[in-house]
Amino acid sequence: MTERSSDLLLHPVRLRIVQALVKRPMTAGGLKEVLGDVAQATLYRHIKALQNGGMVDVAAERQVRGTVERTYQVVEGAVALSAEELADAGSDDHFRYFATFLGTLLADYSAYLDTDRIDLAADRVGYRQIPLWLTDDELDDFTTELRALIQQRLDNEPSPHRRRRLLSTIVMPDDRSPS
Repeated sequence: MTERSSDLLLHPVRLRIVQALVKRPMTAGGLKEVLGDVAQATLYRHIKALQNGGMVDVAAERQVRGTVERTYQVVEGAVALSAEELADAGSDDHFRYFATFLGTLLADYSAYLDTDRIDLAADRVGYRQIPLWLTDDELDDFTTELRALIQQRLDNEPSPHRRRRLLSTIVMPDDRSPS
């Protein structure tokens, strides 16, 4: 049985691999360094699953001490759930997708809290929920503006002066509030 794209992508470890590879091809060693807590055998198994599912491919290969070192990259357009797959998903599927996202978010925050020095102010860590009253058109405009702002920073290369930061967004209606 072929695994659905959503099942393949929304595994917590595979999701972290894809997030690490977006805009930056890496070797398994580089992924191991970024992910840290994932065992090497587990990492290779999930990379292989992503390759078999067409979400990750080999960007380059080179000989290193008698073995082949592969550099992996995300296959453009392959790591998003299709409109059809989202439309066919039921409430339980959507809850599972969201729970996987939250689980990954919790794991990332837990990893931050496990560091020796936690300084939310100095590290610019924050989380909040902000209610906005927006029409659908206003939300579309806001989303377009936010994407443009984020796009300006997506091509930043790693450097000694830059720290990798995770930005997570969730937008949903709050029908519990009075209209």
